Amino acid sequence: MTDTETILTALPARALVVNGDCFADIAHARDAAGAFAGGLDPSPSRETAQALALVVSELTTNALRHGGGRYTLRLTAGPDALEVAVSDLSPTPPREREPALHTSGGGFGWPLIRGLTSEVSIIPGPDGGKTIHACLPR
Repeated sequence: MTDTETILTALPARALVVNGDCFADIAHARDAAGAFAGGLDPSPSRETAQALALVVSELTTNALRHGGGRYTLRLTAGPDALEVAVSDLSPTPPREREPALHTSGGGFGWPLIRGLTSEVSIIPGPDGGKTIHACLPR
């Protein structure tokens, strides 16, 4: 975070919460996802851990760029799946768009997230904002 460190809060039952409000926090979120995956027993495959880190990176980046400049990341693990939930301040859902292949216009993140996960849902927040839930098979 800009004036303080990223907050990592361990929760019972294989869960982790990370808050961020600047682009430097994305690396902290990605590292936290890697540590979270590495601490699970049994550990997910290397490919699943890499996919988790990539989904976390994309969702937190999108939250900062398009979601109001702050996010809360929640990671949970069940016996069959890893769940990523990223909450931000904007009620606007991600929009599908054609990736900009020849410019720096983006458009790759949302298709990438949907391709790496088994399920994605967008839940409106009670006071505005939204939470994007994404599941990866364990």
